[in-house]
Amino acid sequence: MTTIGKYRHFSRVANEQGHFVVMAIDHRTNLLEKLKHYTDAPLTDEDFVAFKHDVIMALMPHASAILADPSYGITKGVAEATITGQHGLLAPIEVTDYGLHPSQRHMQSIPNWSVKKIKIMGGDGVKSLLPYHPDADNVQEKENFVQSIIDDCTEFDVPFFLEPIPYVLDPTATLSNKELLSISVTMCEKFSAMGVDCLKLPFPVNHKQSQDVSEWREACEAITEACSVPWALLSAGVDFETFLKQSEIACQAGASGVIVGRAVWAEAVELQGDARHDFLENTASHRMQRLAQVCEQHATAWHTKVSPPDTSLTWYESYQQ
Repeated sequence: MTTIGKYRHFSRVANEQGHFVVMAIDHRTNLLEKLKHYTDAPLTDEDFVAFKHDVIMALMPHASAILADPSYGITKGVAEATITGQHGLLAPIEVTDYGLHPSQRHMQSIPNWSVKKIKIMGGDGVKSLLPYHPDADNVQEKENFVQSIIDDCTEFDVPFFLEPIPYVLDPTATLSNKELLSISVTMCEKFSAMGVDCLKLPFPVNHKQSQDVSEWREACEAITEACSVPWALLSAGVDFETFLKQSEIACQAGASGVIVGRAVWAEAVELQGDARHDFLENTASHRMQRLAQVCEQHATAWHTKVSPPDTSLTWYESYQQ
């Protein structure tokens, strides 16, 4: 039985049909470096906040929720009502060093940030990216990190959206589709059983290795079978048309929606002024609407995999004791 707090937060992250149409812009160091690459002037913290706010203003009307970081994304959006009270709000908790191979990354929380702070500031979910291989030397460390967040989310009654990313142990090798699916199924079973509330997953087939739609569909169906919790598809940096196709198949196979970032707004990084504004207001907004339509037509409502809370008259007497 799901707690009333988590059930309520899930409903805020999803739209009325129970589908996740979440816009992600929690990117930090890697996004900042790309913005610096495309501008001649020094890029200030205020400039970074302004870029994120431009994206949020354009895309939030078409999203059910946002995934944004505490420093550059959340505060201005909330303070200026760009992130309205009608939108769900997810926040990351991890520090990610993309300069290291996934096998070398150690899990670390954002300093002075916590599940407790996410909850008390009005957040509806906690997100953590987790490079994962079941045979890695540091797999226990990573699973312990996940368990600690599960425990904190249980204490503060807020859903945990885990983003486990499969990788190949050999830094010089490419992850094959066979191993990608095998790891994906393993981690879905593992983290569902541990108590993660929702899985934020990359597409289980590398489109550069296979364009076989039947293989795509079978892989997504295997993911749904392995998940005893809702799952949503992330864009993982692919182009929009590829992600649109992936989203349709994933949702047809049982996904509860999408949590999408760069596939929608990536080109804005290279643009300035009116060109950026026009791209966000037209192209990016249209992309977000198309994804919302895919979810409406094909996604599985999150509550089909989440049991409702206790509805007895005295539920509150034992709540959080």
